[in-house]
Amino acid sequence: MPIIINLDVMLAKRKMQSKELAELLGITQANLSILKTGKAKGIRFETLEAICKILDCQPGDILAYVEE
Repeated sequence: MPIIINLDVMLAKRKMQSKELAELLGITQANLSILKTGKAKGIRFETLEAICKILDCQPGDILAYVEE
């Protein structure tokens, strides 16, 4: 898939664990894991906005396009 999810990178930069982010987002750790591993078919803008707000970042910090 040409869309790369860099959520782990942002979590490391913010020194935050996945568990804490999942709690703040109000989603399960399993659903966050699906997103982090790139197995999600999509992401709601509402969720992306919440992630960006919590991690104080831009969508481009989390999502990247890489040609195959």
